[in-house]
Amino acid sequence: MKWTDSQDIAIELAEKFPDLDPQTVRFTDMHQWITELEDFEDEPNRSNEKILEAILLCWLDEV
Repeated sequence: MKWTDSQDIAIELAEKFPDLDPQTVRFTDMHQWITELEDFEDEPNRSNEKILEAILLCWLDEV
């Protein structure tokens, strides 16, 4: 997965943190969790606030 795979990342986060409310997550924590996902294969410094917001919105849809 790469940063542009917002939906796939959101699904992985929802599965990894089923009891977590995405609205309470800080972007710094979310960024770390994404980079630690087993299938994530992108450069950590390529993300930005817009990308993290897109992932968060997808994550909210999953929940």
